[in-house]
Amino acid sequence: MAKIGNIDLGEFPLLLAPMEDVSDPPFRALCKEYGADMVYTEFISSEGLIRDAAKSMMKLDIYEKERPVGIQIFGANLESMLRSVEIVEKTKPDVIDINFGCPVKKVVSKGAGAGILKDVDLMVKLTEAMVKHTNLPITVKTRLGWDHDSIKIYEVAERLQDVGCKAISIHGRTRAQMYKGVADWKPIAEVKNNPRMHIPVFGNGDVDTPEKAVLMRDEYGLDGAMIGRASIGSPWFFKAVKHYFETGTHCEPPSLVERVDVARRHLQMSIDWKGEKLGVFETRRHYTNYFKGIPHFKDYRMKMVTSDHAEDVFAAFDEVEEKFADYQFVE
Repeated sequence: MAKIGNIDLGEFPLLLAPMEDVSDPPFRALCKEYGADMVYTEFISSEGLIRDAAKSMMKLDIYEKERPVGIQIFGANLESMLRSVEIVEKTKPDVIDINFGCPVKKVVSKGAGAGILKDVDLMVKLTEAMVKHTNLPITVKTRLGWDHDSIKIYEVAERLQDVGCKAISIHGRTRAQMYKGVADWKPIAEVKNNPRMHIPVFGNGDVDTPEKAVLMRDEYGLDGAMIGRASIGSPWFFKAVKHYFETGTHCEPPSLVERVDVARRHLQMSIDWKGEKLGVFETRRHYTNYFKGIPHFKDYRMKMVTSDHAEDVFAAFDEVEEKFADYQFVE
């Protein structure tokens, strides 16, 4: 049974990973609907929060229907991180998560995200200070290490736990790997099997089939799976994994009608939350996966991803529903 503080997540929970420009409230709502046990916001800059930057503040929006929800922040300056905790607390998330894993250059160059893996002492210091600064559970998402020669995740996880971290999610790659190669779950399993570890250890990276989720659970013995890229344009992935857990078989993929309905609702929720211009633009990345596999679909996809007006995208959905209603998707 996985628990973060007093939050009971059940047996082997599936967590929606924090993803920039992806895990916003509309997408989180859909993932919860399809079985995600916990969701995380996009990562939020601590410096942006304390400057009251509009984009950072908007990312603090959370809704009751998506609980339990974690707000993820990143930064490398102690004072800024503590001040951001005070701001985040006001929105009443269930968890505050620290991003010690983002490999993107603009984050790493400031010593934040995966950049802090070069300074484990600072990583531990920041975590300890944040734990002491709030009554909310503090969790961490990180990577195996900076590069292959500096993998210290076994030691790092133990030290983070010792200063009060309530759970750790580990991506099975180093910062040097970015998203290349295959995620290595063995070091994550070693962390979990450390007899001193008693907090949940969640695995992340390449959980893109139900079979891999079972492997992470049964062979690697982890406490849960954090799912990122496999969910983009496929919020029903969580449902597929849970069905496989229960039956050992694949569930029927969503029908064309269901996919169109989800796409419509996703777009409408995005418009309601961030306005038409951003709502239309930021849902585009999902459409390829929503309708993946349909032959001769290029013209319709181009309408969806190039139209600047919501009415044109909704019209494209209508055309797709009419033309391809009988198409049978194969998992």
